[in-house]
This record gives sequence, structure tokens and C-alpha cells, in this order.
Amino acid sequence: MSETATVFNQHVAARPAGGATNAPPPVQHVCVVGGGTAGWMTALMLATSAYGPRLKVTVLESPQVGIIGVGEGSTPWLRGFFDGLGIEESEWMPACNATYKSGITFQNWSTKPGFERYFHPFASMLDNMTMHQFVDNVHARLDGADVYAHPDRFFVAAALAREGRGPRPQHSFPFDLWYGYHFDATLLGQFLGRQAVTRGVRHLERHVTQVLLKENGDIDRLQLDNGESLAADFFVDCTGFASLLIGKALGTPFIPYAENLFNDSAIAMPTPLEGAIESQTTSTALRHGWAWKIPLINRRGNGYVYSSDHCSADEAETELRKHLGLLDADVPARHLKMRVGRMAKQWNRNCVAVGLSQGFIEPLEATALLFVQRTAAALVEALELGDLGPAAQERFNEGMRVRFENTRDYIVAHYKTNSRTDTDYWRANAENMHLSESLQGVLMTWMSRKPLAAGLKAGRFGQGYPIVSWYALLAGMGIFPDAEDLQPPTAHQARHRLDAVDDFVARSAMNFPDHRELLANIPPRVGDKTLQLYLW
Repeated sequence: MSETATVFNQHVAARPAGGATNAPPPVQHVCVVGGGTAGWMTALMLATSAYGPRLKVTVLESPQVGIIGVGEGSTPWLRGFFDGLGIEESEWMPACNATYKSGITFQNWSTKPGFERYFHPFASMLDNMTMHQFVDNVHARLDGADVYAHPDRFFVAAALAREGRGPRPQHSFPFDLWYGYHFDATLLGQFLGRQAVTRGVRHLERHVTQVLLKENGDIDRLQLDNGESLAADFFVDCTGFASLLIGKALGTPFIPYAENLFNDSAIAMPTPLEGAIESQTTSTALRHGWAWKIPLINRRGNGYVYSSDHCSADEAETELRKHLGLLDADVPARHLKMRVGRMAKQWNRNCVAVGLSQGFIEPLEATALLFVQRTAAALVEALELGDLGPAAQERFNEGMRVRFENTRDYIVAHYKTNSRTDTDYWRANAENMHLSESLQGVLMTWMSRKPLAAGLKAGRFGQGYPIVSWYALLAGMGIFPDAEDLQPPTAHQARHRLDAVDDFVARSAMNFPDHRELLANIPPRVGDKTLQLYLW
């Protein structure tokens, strides 16, 4: 999820040109260093923007450097990216073995009876029919009333995931659901690369051996492995955790988030697809982190995100194999290191970092591609406005800082509110006091039994995620008085008919097809006139 919006289908790349004059544009050639999903998505957004016709875009991709390629989930904002390019789901999804994603199930993060599992739904206009009942019951339970307040019962998206349905309804059902995707990240990068080249982006396969700077400290040109050099007006660093340009060449400081996000390692271990294709990501808490399960058309993506301070790589792999029932199976495992945090500046001199080079917040809520979209969109806007001066750079960097920290806070809230006590890892997360003022505001408001809506809407705390996400998280983790302390509800506290909620959710879900059936017959999306407004 991203910050609350009232209209979903915003194409962040297509913006009207601002301040157009007959003067030569300040940037005529942008070199994107690094391919993969981040590099090719950025190149496409640059090339297809209002500024694009005046711009030469080159993607410089090293044949010697592979891509990480295990980030296989998205937020709903990826829809707008493809819609804006006029690319149908029926074109790109089969090419990337993609499936639909209605949200994320969190399993075993809480030990509180009845709250061992919950679903974080992507918001939709249908939630307006049940959100009030959910929030009212949440606050009644916070006040000590024994009413039902688990989020899964109140949202259509949760029913779709539970029943193996896809999140695109029959044409006769005129209500839109937010949804994201699962995909093969390597195939997605290749698909975007083909699209970019057909839209005029130049692709150059060379390895950078040196970054040469001007006297004023800007990047001048790149020395390549064939002895040639490549000059440009502006550079985009998509070199992953290496941060070849923004970090190594320009010396931009890196700000780690290790004090409150402990995970720094991951293991990926794909397995054959068996059974139904679920329209959800599953995050299961293990002893020193959490395991992901992502269904694709041809396989299931599995992995373990963990803290190397709390267990070794061998211990983590053994735990993941046990979790998957592959303890004695000859299935290869891929080990990865993560650099969690952000660059102090995502825009430094004539370089903007996009993707892992700019920073990374662990993949719990699949926000990596959202940061790519938002950063590339902000760069496009700056180019279209023709303002690349210090003030514009400062606004850009401040906006990125706020987005990183807002996302970090929501992720940290998952760990802070866990109730596991089986390992030092989980106890340390629960005891973590390195919380931002914003996150403290959310948690203090909740514990004082006050509604979150006013503070969220006023921007006092919890920005970056909509109200439904915060309520699903805190209620789903069971942050309520203990069951033995609850009292029978008053008539007012029990005023909502849950059988009516159940009926609405069940009958709404009937309008959505089986997920596998939907994937076999993906209907058109571009030009869809379905209303896409929501209030929460």
C-alpha cells in the first residue's frame, strides 16, 4: 500500500508538460546504469513522459552483473503503471508467469488466541460497506467489550484469498477492487526491456569500469570495458546494492535502519506449484524472521528473511527447509544479503538513484517496486518542470525521506506488536524502543483507545498507509485487552449485525472467478470505466 488516495488509477508517468519554452531543455540525454526491473521501468517512464520526445534515454546494462530478481510481489500501484503505458494484463502477465494478489496473510506473528493469523487487504470501494462496522467493533473491544473484531470477517479481499478467487469481478459487477501482482522478477525486467526498446530507448550492453567526474563533482562520463566512454547530461543509478554511482562515485552517505529493522539476509528456494493458485502472499513468522510464499503460474516462490545477528545462514536454511518439508530434498537454495536503509540523498548532483541503489526496506509489504515508480515519477516531474536546481533537489530528497520513513514505520509496527517469546529475535523486536514519533503516535493513540482516523487524516502520524491498513494490522495482531478481561457488550456496542456483514462479503465474493480460471481468461483493463473511488 501507499499513502491514502481517493482515486486509484493515477498513471504516475504521464504528466502535462510544465513551463514549456523554445529554449533547449536542461537535460537532453539520460543514462540509466543498470537494467532489471528498476532500470527498465525508469527508462520507460522517462521515454513515455511528456518530456520524452525531447529526451534521449540509454540503458547501460552490464553483461557481467546479474540481478537479484527475487522481489516477486507488488502493491496495487503497478496497475497504474501498465495502464498508463496501454499494456494489457493479458499481454504482460503470461510473459512474466504473473498471478493476482488480493493482499497478504500474516501467519504466526501473534500468539494471542484467535489472532494467530490475519489478512492485510488491499483497500477497495466495497470496504465502505463494512469498514464502519469493523472500526466500531474494534473500538468496542478496545473498551473491553467482548465483540468480534478480527479483520478477516469484514473484507471482501480476505474472502477472495480464502476461497482461491481472483480479484477481478465479472463484468456485471461494477465495483473495483485494489489488487497487486505476483511475478517472476527476472522475466518482468526482460519484458519491460523489450517494451522500452520498442519505444525508443537505446540499450547498450557494457560493463562500467570507472565513473569519471567533472571538476565541480558532477558525473561526466562512464568508462566502459571496451575502452570507450559514455557521456550524458544526467545519470540514473540502478546498480542495486552496489550503488556504483550515487554511493561509490559520489560518496553519498548511507543511513541504515538496523536499529529497528533487524533482518539483513534472505534465502530464496522456489518449489513446483501444487494445488490451488492463491491470490495472496503468505508471510509466516519463523524463529528468526519470516518466510514468504508467493504463487506464480509455473512455480511457487519461497524464501526466508532473517537476522544474521540471531542465526547463521546454515541454521536459517535448515529452518526454511523444515518449514517447506524439504529437509532432505535436493533443492538448491540461494543466499542473499540485504542492505536495509536509505541513501541520505536519492538525488545527488546530476544523479538520481532508483531501486536498491537508493535504499531498501525489507520485502514484508512488497514496496520495492512502489519506490521505483515513485522515484522515477518524481524525476520525470522535475524534468518536465525544467527545475533541476538545489531547491528542487532538496524537495525531491525530502519527499523520498518521508516516504522511506513512513514505510519503515509501518513495517516496524509488525515487529513491535508481535507477541512471540520463543526466541531472542522476537523478544528484541517487541522490546525495541527505537520508534519514530509518528509510530509512537499511532501506538499510543491505539492503546489509549482513541480512533486513528483524525490523526492519520491530519498527518500527525501514520502517513503512507491508509486507515484500513493500520486497523487490519493492529486488530489482526490482537492488540486488545486479554480475553478474560472482556465484558459482555452493551446493546450499543453490539449494534452491528455480523450476519449481515457475512452475507454481504459472501455474496460479493461470488462475483469473482476462480483465480486459475481468471488467469486463463484475463479480460481487458485499459479503458475500463469501472469506478475506482474509495473513501478509506
